[in-house]
Amino acid sequence: MDTLYDTIGCGYADIRKPDPRIAKTILRALGNHGSVVNVGAGAGSYEPLDRYVVAVEPSLTMIAQRPPGSARVVQASAVSLPFVNDCFDASLAILTVHHWPDQARGLRELRRVSRHRVVVLTWDPTSPGFWLTDYFPEILDIDRPLFPAISDFEHALGPVTVETIPILHNCSDGFLGAYWRRPAAYLDARVRGAISTFSKLSDIKSGLNRLDADIGSGRWQCSYSDLLTKTELDIGYRLIVARV
Repeated sequence: MDTLYDTIGCGYADIRKPDPRIAKTILRALGNHGSVVNVGAGAGSYEPLDRYVVAVEPSLTMIAQRPPGSARVVQASAVSLPFVNDCFDASLAILTVHHWPDQARGLRELRRVSRHRVVVLTWDPTSPGFWLTDYFPEILDIDRPLFPAISDFEHALGPVTVETIPILHNCSDGFLGAYWRRPAAYLDARVRGAISTFSKLSDIKSGLNRLDADIGSGRWQCSYSDLLTKTELDIGYRLIVARV
């Protein structure tokens, strides 16, 4: 069962550490439901420790990075979950739906196996993005077609609530927008290796060279000086919750 993360996922867990504020928001959204399936679970970020959890992950590379004592994991695809209807109280999917080969089917699967709630962290493709697209213009062209619209969640899950997830300036989970106030991080190949979008860019070298030069000269700091005093930023991340 080959996936993108079998290729780029090495060292993922070292960079993609759960951010405490995001984790708190996710736990609140899950409520007090006692059993959870975490679909597209990766290395296990944001899995609740205080209840019964089963993880679903297609990539063996990612499964191998799950820490000792983490939840039981099943190698399977989101579009065909190996569970009976209403098997769990809640289902969880964290920054994963855009990787699924059939998103609508996968979302319906989340609903099928959940008795009470579906919780999904995603990115809204209507978001304008942030300064990184000045250096890598392809990012929005790549990501916007991949991420489902909010209406797609409604069609698959029924009525949903949508919560804006502002990203802290020191966010510990190294997804694409995590380093909006730490531009030098994007120069690190390990950081880029944990962000799937970078593996899809056709020309990364020129953007990296410009970013490196602008940081060194102070041009980046001048161009984006308004960001340097912000502690958090809305760059399009959303928590979708459906009560089923």
